[in-house]
Amino acid sequence: MEKNILVVEDNTDIREIIGILLNEEQYEVHLCKDAGSFRKEIFQRRPDMVILDVMLPDGNGIDLCCEIKSDYRTGHIPVLMMSAHSNLLEIRKKCEADDFISKPFDINLFIAKVSQIVRQGNINN
Repeated sequence: MEKNILVVEDNTDIREIIGILLNEEQYEVHLCKDAGSFRKEIFQRRPDMVILDVMLPDGNGIDLCCEIKSDYRTGHIPVLMMSAHSNLLEIRKKCEADDFISKPFDINLFIAKVSQIVRQGNINN
């Protein structure tokens, strides 16, 4: 069964590249350009993982991560945060993200992190 990943990234090029990379790895991918579209999709898609950019045009990925982790319906979903302006220590002080990747990112490292998080999610669920 394909794992369902919800990606929230406002940069069209990065969003599309992530979608292509994850599709090539046999994930079912749903792409959101902002916090508003993410909030509509999360309960419809019931993702196995969420990838969140920190800076969004209509919100903040850290706030979205806190929303995910504090809701009993979504708290179990692993979250990978990404940012060009933050680091893991900063992110973990503000939300319970499962992992972090700095942008620009190495494609192989990105795929490895996603794979590891999805595998750990299977163990924990």
